[in-house]
Amino acid sequence: MKKRQLGSCVTFFPQPTTLIASCDDEGQCNLMTASWAGIISKTPPTMAISLNQARKTYENIVQSGCFSVNMVPASLAVEADFCGLKSGRDLDKSEVTGLVLEKASHIEAPLVQSCPLNVECRCIGEYPLGDYRLIMGEILEIHAADDAFDADGKMDARIFDPLVYLGGIREYWNLGEKVAQAYQDGLKLTPRK
Repeated sequence: MKKRQLGSCVTFFPQPTTLIASCDDEGQCNLMTASWAGIISKTPPTMAISLNQARKTYENIVQSGCFSVNMVPASLAVEADFCGLKSGRDLDKSEVTGLVLEKASHIEAPLVQSCPLNVECRCIGEYPLGDYRLIMGEILEIHAADDAFDADGKMDARIFDPLVYLGGIREYWNLGEKVAQAYQDGLKLTPRK
């Protein structure tokens, strides 16, 4: 396959579209869209998000020590895009978008009710990266949409319908369909001699 060099940039996809929820010292909550988010450790369960240090969300996390990461379904693409374009210093994004915030189980930061997967995190550290900060959060609880599970507890990922961001080309997409079973289908390959 012929390839083109793009240089040092942030074109890598897909990236999850998430809404980061946080609160300041006065209990004012903020939502921010972030695609630089992901699991970085299984033991202990840890998530990381990368935020510009000038953001209201970063300020809130420093003050409160917690945040939630809310997986955005494809049906909320417009609302998520709005939350990435406007500052929480200027307006209440949940009010403008109609996104309902609900109380989390273990942290002060809220969860986004219409997001089918919510992760409660307690900030355990940060690492400076230029104007950005890599914020690491211990996962205290994960909330998953009940309708994603059958009677036997098996999860149907199609219910989540995650919105992904294609960094570099500035587009949102959904995932499409399952193509393989992880930790299983790769075992069908035999080593080449």
